[in-house]
Amino acid sequence: MKEPIEMRNLYEHETDAYNLEGFKPQIVDAEYLRRLGVTIEPSEETLQGLIRGSKLFMKRLEEHTVIPKSVLYLEDCDPNTIETEIHNYTGRCPTLTFEVNPIKGCHVGCQYCLVTDGVHEQKLVAYENYHLYVRKLLEEMNGACSEQPNVVTPEDIKERSRLLQELANAIVEAPEKKKEIERKIVALSRGKNWNHYYYFTPKTEALQEPTLYTGIAHRILREFIAHFKKYPNSNARLFIASKAGTKHLLVRDCKSPTTEGETILDLFEQLKDKMQFNTSVSIMPKAFRDLLEPYAAPIEERMAAVKMCQEHGIQANSALVQPIFVPYLTDEHIKEFFDMLHDAGIVNYKPEFLTACMENLAQLGQWLGYFDKNMERDLYMDYISPKNADHRKQRGRTAPNRALSIENIQRLMKYTDTIGMSTSICFWVRNQLKVPTSIIPIINRNGFQCLGYQSKLFGLTPDPSPKGEGSK
Repeated sequence: MKEPIEMRNLYEHETDAYNLEGFKPQIVDAEYLRRLGVTIEPSEETLQGLIRGSKLFMKRLEEHTVIPKSVLYLEDCDPNTIETEIHNYTGRCPTLTFEVNPIKGCHVGCQYCLVTDGVHEQKLVAYENYHLYVRKLLEEMNGACSEQPNVVTPEDIKERSRLLQELANAIVEAPEKKKEIERKIVALSRGKNWNHYYYFTPKTEALQEPTLYTGIAHRILREFIAHFKKYPNSNARLFIASKAGTKHLLVRDCKSPTTEGETILDLFEQLKDKMQFNTSVSIMPKAFRDLLEPYAAPIEERMAAVKMCQEHGIQANSALVQPIFVPYLTDEHIKEFFDMLHDAGIVNYKPEFLTACMENLAQLGQWLGYFDKNMERDLYMDYISPKNADHRKQRGRTAPNRALSIENIQRLMKYTDTIGMSTSICFWVRNQLKVPTSIIPIINRNGFQCLGYQSKLFGLTPDPSPKGEGSK
């Protein structure tokens, strides 16, 4: 058993969960909502979720388990037994994307986390030798096959299309079959050199203290560098979505005896034609953001990291704008936020409104109410209506009501169009809100699609048609 490591945080904020003067968590029940001015009557199921979440919130505050502990446990993994995961919640994602997940848990501690529903009580475990799995996966999917002509047959293409359609159907109609179909897609993909993004990492933060201080992130990046040197025709591409600031990019690898001193930025520069770095930023009040993202870089530092990447020739001009808290979306705040992105060289954004289970919403609502009770009231109003109960993403997380979501996407686009920024959305949002390709093409004018994947990295071109024909 390896000794746990106490970590030094690169960024911290003055505001945190345990020092809010005068804050006392309450039980968000029917009476609490009535006193707040909420005029919508939630279902009993929704109300019980809010009550349950309130009690859990009280318990975690009392036990000081809201923010993750800065303690890391290191383990080794068996590269041959890790099951390859496809990042595909809908079966309709445009590029077959594999997940790179070298760590369980997250040290950033986002209280709205899409993976843990804001719970950070689990032990933080990182796999020191995870890069060996990355090497194996790259070799299997995009290795020697990239140097061989005609490895893909018409039957392969037909079978992949069939399996992807089957996956899309299963996600909606038979979720228990999803994993089995994904295994078939992974098996079919081996030795084909198809276009693949390798997403480092959708389940946590790629560039956080646990992966940086241990050299895990550096070793993973070196695997991609070595892969492209060996296989220049590989159709693998690296995708990183991150809350990293400049301090994260400048952490040097102190673990490697042969390449000691290389920073993340140094390694990015060696991958600049084969990767993209998308910053991840939220639209919410600053003090609220500091509370909800305890160990993330300040937003100004994230913009500085974007500029730093761009100055070194790295594709870093798209942003994941999530979560968006609708009560904060005034015209003034929209302009201020997107002007900041524009000034940092961002030309595309993928918006997503907060999605949360009711347990998490009770916590987020009360914290928002600490700063502004009217915003807390409006937040509940946006989510708890029985009519909105079916507007749910994976694991039952609820999104704001559809009409409001459509209205606000249009508000964002109305302004961002004036400064030349394009919008990309995932299939789930497109399907839920019935957004036609005439408004947001599959591949937009700046070449981005879905999560903000840059199609030009694969030699694909934006769809010139206003209706999106030919961009399937």
